Amino acid sequence: MKQFGGKVLFLDRANINTDEIIPAKYLTEITKQALQPHLLEDLNLPGFDPHRDIAGKRVIITRENFGCGSSREHAAWALEVNDITTVIASGFARIFKQNMFNCGMLAIELSPMVVDRLFSRYSSIGATIAVDLPSSVLTVTAPGMTLETIPFSLTPFEAALVNAGGWVEYADAMY
Repeated sequence: MKQFGGKVLFLDRANINTDEIIPAKYLTEITKQALQPHLLEDLNLPGFDPHRDIAGKRVIITRENFGCGSSREHAAWALEVNDITTVIASGFARIFKQNMFNCGMLAIELSPMVVDRLFSRYSSIGATIAVDLPSSVLTVTAPGMTLETIPFSLTPFEAALVNAGGWVEYADAMY
């Protein structure tokens, strides 16, 4: 199973699409590793520099409709190859969300109010999130702040995919 949790990359924008996650011009690459340096390079977000801001981050917190656009699995792969295995948003594009689970990664949907609170409390000071998958709880820590715990939920099938390591591993074990 993949490792979940870590330092957070805050992307304060809704409707971040798959072309912004990994530009279409890289879809001819034949390895996930070739996608690594291009993650979020076309994201238009004031003050964001992917070369500076992605390094060392393992969790993304963002707004609604993350992963909209095409159905390409490359968007989830580009996150995975950069060790980002958890995305927290107030909503996901349906196919992107399923691609995350198919890769054994977490797409955690929280209410807009909770996401707003995370941005207002932690985006300027940085945060780390621990994921307790069996208990379905996120624990947020930041310098000078008290611990905050946030429950989340997955469907039984989503949890099974994550616990197996993705769709291929799940299918190997089940069929």
